[in-house]
Amino acid sequence: MLTVDFDRLGLRPGERILDMGAGAGRHAFEAYRRGGDVIAFDQDADELSTVRDWFAAMKEAGEVPDGAEADVKEGDALALPFADGEFDRIIAAEVLEHIPADIQAIQELVRVLRPGGTLAVSVPRWFPEIVNWKLSADYHNAPGGHIRIYTDAELIDKVTKAGLEFDGRGHAHGLHSPYWWIKCAVGVNDDKHPLVRAYHRLLVWEIMKNPKVLQWAGNVLDPIIGKSLVLYFHKPSTPAAPDA
Repeated sequence: MLTVDFDRLGLRPGERILDMGAGAGRHAFEAYRRGGDVIAFDQDADELSTVRDWFAAMKEAGEVPDGAEADVKEGDALALPFADGEFDRIIAAEVLEHIPADIQAIQELVRVLRPGGTLAVSVPRWFPEIVNWKLSADYHNAPGGHIRIYTDAELIDKVTKAGLEFDGRGHAHGLHSPYWWIKCAVGVNDDKHPLVRAYHRLLVWEIMKNPKVLQWAGNVLDPIIGKSLVLYFHKPSTPAAPDA
């Protein structure tokens, strides 16, 4: 299920796109379907191995346009192994909240984005996330878990200070916030609780079938309690003039 709006990102066939913190690859797969030259980047070698297998399966099944390319790369978000300005588009979905040195990670994203290129960053939205933290310490104290809660203004400030210009925002996954509130209330690791199991079936129905009633519900809930905040930026084609 996608968090980033690819139309707002502006990806065109043949453009080079980095999915930083690709995880299981959902955004990388969509970029590949749209004809991008995709790099799925992560520090988890096992997940990247699975993503590589799916790339091959998509190509074998004829799900990608001729000329589209995709590969994986393991590494550290604080020292991206790419040249300055290498990518036309970058996605960093649900990753910065895990990184202690988030400003350094943002600076690396800006470095490898070409002038005129676009960046989409998503993080857990402040209100749904703070409810989770209040309900359960286990939600965010797990190894590799969330270490901060961003406000819109904080993240926009960090990215624009790194050299990008802010283009707009969106929200996603309004149906997912109540699921996590329930999990945090009953025990974040208790997947067998009846309420958790019942709501999980609803989310599976949304992901697999996407019926109109849930599309409507998502459209209503996303701006109100959407679990993810998505921010869109671009890199100026020419450097900004210094302040007088």
